[in-house]
Amino acid sequence: MINDHQIFTNKFLGKSIEISDTQTIRTIDAFLQGVLERFSIPGIALGVFRNDKIIHAKGYGYSNIEHQVPVKPETVFQSGSVGKQFTSMAIMMLIEKGKLRLDDKIKQYFPDAPSTWNNITIRHLLTHTSGMTDYPDHINLQDDYTEEEIYQEIKKNPLAFPVGEQWSYSNLGYVMLGILIRRITNQFYGDFLKENVFNPLGMTTARVINETDIIPNRASGYILANGELKNQAWVSPSLNTMADGALYLTIYDMAKWDAGLNNNQLLKDPKSFDTMWSPVKLNNGSTYPYGFGWTLARAKNGMRIVEHGGAWQGFKSFVIRILEEKLTIVLFANLGETEIEELAKLVLHFYKPELVPNLILKSINR
Repeated sequence: MINDHQIFTNKFLGKSIEISDTQTIRTIDAFLQGVLERFSIPGIALGVFRNDKIIHAKGYGYSNIEHQVPVKPETVFQSGSVGKQFTSMAIMMLIEKGKLRLDDKIKQYFPDAPSTWNNITIRHLLTHTSGMTDYPDHINLQDDYTEEEIYQEIKKNPLAFPVGEQWSYSNLGYVMLGILIRRITNQFYGDFLKENVFNPLGMTTARVINETDIIPNRASGYILANGELKNQAWVSPSLNTMADGALYLTIYDMAKWDAGLNNNQLLKDPKSFDTMWSPVKLNNGSTYPYGFGWTLARAKNGMRIVEHGGAWQGFKSFVIRILEEKLTIVLFANLGETEIEELAKLVLHFYKPELVPNLILKSINR
C-alpha cells in the first residue's frame, strides 16, 4: 500500500515512484534508527534515487533537539563540501558558454595575485592541485569578510606545494572559484546558482546559507563535547556564503539535482561530464581519483562512481552516484561526529552489495 508520504513524494517530483523491495526498506529503516540511538546522532535524512525516481526518502530522529522537531525529507540541512559540486557545475556552465576556459591562468582574472600563482589555472582550483590550502589561522571564522577582503587574506597564504605537483584538499581554491564567478558574471555565486541551477531544476528550497532569514524546516547542527550534545559553533555570516560549501539542501532538492545530472539539463555537451568526472593528472604524469568537486571510484563490479562528502557546523553529508546504474544515495545528518560515508555505503550495500566501492565497517562495528 502506498502511504500519504509516498503520494506526496510522487506529486512533488511529478513522476511515479518506484516501490522497491519492502523488506530492504524496512531493514534500512531499522538500521538507521539503531545508528541514531547507538551513536547519539540527533537526526538523519536519507534519499535513494534510481532512474530519476525516488525509491526511498525518509527522516529519522530530530532536526532540532530542543524543540523535538522530527526530521523529514523536507528538512533543510547544511551541505558542507557537497556544495562544491554545485560550484564546479557553475564553472562548467560558464565554460560551455565560452566565458572561461579550464586552462586559463587565474592571473588573467586576478592580475594583482602573487607571482607564485602565475601557473595556477581554473582546472587546478577545481581539482585541488593549485597548492592552496584550507583556511589558515589568520582567517578568523568568527570575523566577517567581504569577498575582496577574503581574497586579500588568501593572497597572504603561501602555497603548500608547487602548482600541479600533488593533490591536497583546498577549501580556499573553491572560495576563489566563487570570487571568480562574480568577476566573470557580475553576480554573487549564490545568485548565479539560483538563476542557472536551482530554479531551472525546480530545487525550490536550495539556497546559500543565511541564518537571519526565516527558513521553514531548517535543521540545527550539533557536536559532541565530552559525550554531551552541544549546539554547533558559530561562524560569521559572510564566511557562510563562500563557494567552498555553504548551501542549504533537502533530500527533495537532491532528487531534482540527480535527475538534472542524469538528463543533461544543465550541461549540453556530454564531453563536459567526461571532463568533470576524469581523474586529475599531476605534473609527473600520475593521476589522482578526483574530478571537479567529485571524488572518483569504482564499484566492485567495475561501474563508475562519483561521490563526495561534507562536514560543517555540526552537519555531515554524503552523496554516492553510480553512473551506469543511475542509482544515487544521499545522506544528511546533524551531528558533526557522524561517520556519514560509512553509513551511506552501508545503505548502498543493502540495495546492491556489488556496487559498494570500499565498505568500511570500523565506525559502525566498534
